[in-house]
Amino acid sequence: MALVRTLNGHTPSMGKDCFLAETAVIIGDVIMGDNCSIWYNAVLRGDVHYIRIGNKVNIQDGAIVHCTYKKAPTNIGNNVSIAHNAIIHGCTIHDNVLVGMGAIIMDNVIIESNCVIAAGAVVLENTHVESGSVYAGTPAKKVKTISKELLEGQINRIADSYIMYAGWYKD
Repeated sequence: MALVRTLNGHTPSMGKDCFLAETAVIIGDVIMGDNCSIWYNAVLRGDVHYIRIGNKVNIQDGAIVHCTYKKAPTNIGNNVSIAHNAIIHGCTIHDNVLVGMGAIIMDNVIIESNCVIAAGAVVLENTHVESGSVYAGTPAKKVKTISKELLEGQINRIADSYIMYAGWYKD
């Protein structure tokens, strides 16, 4: 069973049909919507500020979601995939976003809807990622505008697939 821990009077809250892997850790002021999945060794630490997660979000193996004390909460929209070993810290991610493996999203970043952050990208503090963008590199910069094929073939496909994968693990 996942470690779900109350801290400083805040108990994590999950919506309907969520999957929490046995080694996932969810602490403190964390509220997530429906059809979310938190995978093996992922950590959501709402100890120093809040974390809000919409519906149909998957946070994959080894990913870390955290905040900055009294300064930068983390807000994640709907239909978002956060890939393996990504770090999401004190930022806002809107709907229909794919954050690639090992990407780092730093404090006060805003990622608008319908975006891809490439694997290994480092999105520096205070960056504003415009809707429909693909960002890559270190530091991350816009490399192209998202295509309809990328939006449907990656962002939606991955989010839908993780609902299916989570179903395999439910008792």
